[in-house]
Amino acid sequence: MFISQAWAQAAGGSPGGMAGIQQFLPFILVIVVFYFLLMRPQQQKAKRHKELIKNVRRGDRVLTSGGLFGTVIKPISDAELQIEIAEGVRIRLLRTAVTDVLTKTEPVGGSSPARDKDAAKGADDDSAKEGAEGDDSPEGQAAPAAPPAPTGIAGVLSRFLGGK
Repeated sequence: MFISQAWAQAAGGSPGGMAGIQQFLPFILVIVVFYFLLMRPQQQKAKRHKELIKNVRRGDRVLTSGGLFGTVIKPISDAELQIEIAEGVRIRLLRTAVTDVLTKTEPVGGSSPARDKDAAKGADDDSAKEGAEGDDSPEGQAAPAAPPAPTGIAGVLSRFLGGK
């Protein structure tokens, strides 16, 4: 009536070691997919954000994690910035709270091709700029840039589903 233990153990066993590898292959595959779809893009995003906040300097227009726009007045330390969010309203902010740099300023004393080209145009362009009407933006500040396209799985899904 009862099957002996010896017969029950011998029925399902295989002589080779491939059964162990085949059992763990789906788990390994899931880990690899998890790494490339979730972990790696997150690590790259963290690396870009770290580089971004390291390069913030005076005069940059920034967006904070709280949704405030401001201009960096001065870096207080490696961890803090002082930004101006309105005329005469200055706040202290952790560098890590900066989510995006909207307008970068040129380094002080540095020469760039754009600056050299503007200097070569002469005073005629300067007088034309002063006489232009309808220019409400402060000089040296551009309009906020469009948000970057999504990357990783979000980018793949948005392209597949027809999102922008």
